[in-house]
Amino acid sequence: MKKENKMAVMPMPKLVISMSLPLMFSLLIQSLYNIVDSIFVAKLSEDALTATSLVFPMQLLMIAVGVGTGVGVNAVLSKNIGAQNKAMIENVAATGLILSICSTVIFMILGFTCTGTFVHAFTKDETIAEYSIQYLSICMIFCAGSLVSTMFQRFLQSVGDTFYSMVSLIAGAVTNIILDPIFIFGLFGLPALGVRGAAIATVIGQCVSAAAAIWLNAEKNPVVRITWKNYRMKKEVVAQIYKVGLPTIITQSIGSIMVASINAILMPFSSTAVAFFGVYYKLQNFLFMPMNGLGQAVIPIVGFSYGAKNYGRIKEAIKTILPIAIGISLAATVIFMAFPRFLLGLFSPGSEMLAIGVPALRIISVTFAFASVTMILGYSMSGLGTGVVNMLGTALRQLIIFVPLAYLFAANFGIEKVWYSMWISEIIAMVYAVFASGRVMRKIFA
Repeated sequence: MKKENKMAVMPMPKLVISMSLPLMFSLLIQSLYNIVDSIFVAKLSEDALTATSLVFPMQLLMIAVGVGTGVGVNAVLSKNIGAQNKAMIENVAATGLILSICSTVIFMILGFTCTGTFVHAFTKDETIAEYSIQYLSICMIFCAGSLVSTMFQRFLQSVGDTFYSMVSLIAGAVTNIILDPIFIFGLFGLPALGVRGAAIATVIGQCVSAAAAIWLNAEKNPVVRITWKNYRMKKEVVAQIYKVGLPTIITQSIGSIMVASINAILMPFSSTAVAFFGVYYKLQNFLFMPMNGLGQAVIPIVGFSYGAKNYGRIKEAIKTILPIAIGISLAATVIFMAFPRFLLGLFSPGSEMLAIGVPALRIISVTFAFASVTMILGYSMSGLGTGVVNMLGTALRQLIIFVPLAYLFAANFGIEKVWYSMWISEIIAMVYAVFASGRVMRKIFA
C-alpha cells in the first residue's frame, strides 16, 4: 500500500494541487459536454433547448445517486486504506459495485415507465414534451455507463489517483463532443436524429468512460480490488457507505428538486425563462467545477488522515483548500459580471433570453464566494464521515430558503427580481456551514 502514502507525507499545498488539478480538469471536461449538448441542441430550436432544460432535473437525480453512492464508498475506502485494512477494502469495493448496478436497474425501469408522466407535469406544449421524452428516455434507459463509471472513478480517487480518474472522464467527454454534431445533424451520411442524437451521443460517451475506468482500475490500482471469493454483503458496510452517501445523494438531489421547482415557477411567465435557467445552471456548474474538484480532493485527504488519526493534517487541508476555492469563485464572479452577453451568446439566444439573462447572470454572480465556503466545508465534513453538514448547507442555499423566496419574489416583483433571493439563501447557508463544521471538528478533536 505504498501508492497512497503521499496523503500522509506530501506537503499539503503540493498534495492539494496534485490531487485537485486532475479532478478540476476532468470535471470541467465533463461539464463541458453538457454545455456542448445544449449549444448544438439550441441550433435546432429554442423549443429543443427548453426541452433539455426541462428534463435536466431527472438527469441531476441520476447523477446524484451515482455521485452520492460513490462519495460514500470513497470515504469508507479512504479510511480503511489509511488504516491498512485489506479485507474491508475488498468488501467495500465489491459492495459499491453492487449498489451501482442496483441503481442502474431502478433508473432503467423508470426510463421505460415514467418519462411521459414527468414531462407532462411541467409542460402542456406538445412539441417541447415530445423533445423532452425523446431525450430523457434514452438517457435513463441506458444510464449504466454513467453510474458504473462514477463508481470506478471513485475507486481510483480513494487511493489518491485522480489523474487516471481524469483520463476516464476525458475519454467519455471527448467521445460525446465528437458524436454530438454527427448524430444531431446527420453528418457523414448518417440520418439527422435531432434531440435523440444528442441523447445517444451522451450515453455512448458515458459507456466509453465506464470502459476506461474499469480498465484503468485493473491496470493501475493494485490497492482497491474487487474479490468475489468468500464475499458477503455486510449490513454494517452498507450502513457506513450510506452514512456519508445518503446525505450526499440528498444533497445532490436538492439541485434536481430546485431546478424542477424553479422551472415550475418560471414556466407561467415564459418558456424562454426556463430555457435561460437551464443555460445558467450549466454555465454555473462549469465555472463551479474547479471548486467541486477541490471538494472531491479533500474527501480522501481528510478521510485518510482521519483513519490514520493525524488530525493536524485535517485542519491543514481545510485551511489550504478554502482560500483557493474562494479565489476561484471570485474569478467566476468577474467572468459572469463582465461577459454575460458572450456566455449567453453561445446558446443562440433570442432578444427575450438576452433581456432576461444578462442582468440575471450579474445578480447571481455576487453569491459565488458565499457558495464556495459552504461547499468546501460540506465536502470536508463528508471526509470525516458525516454528510449532514453538506446536506443541510446545500438544502438551505438551493431549496429551503431559495425556492420559497423565489416564488414570493416572482409573484410580487416579477421574474427580473427572482434572482435576488439567492443573495439571502447563500449567506444564511454559509453561516450555517461555518458553525456546524466547527462543531463537528471540536467533537472529533476533543
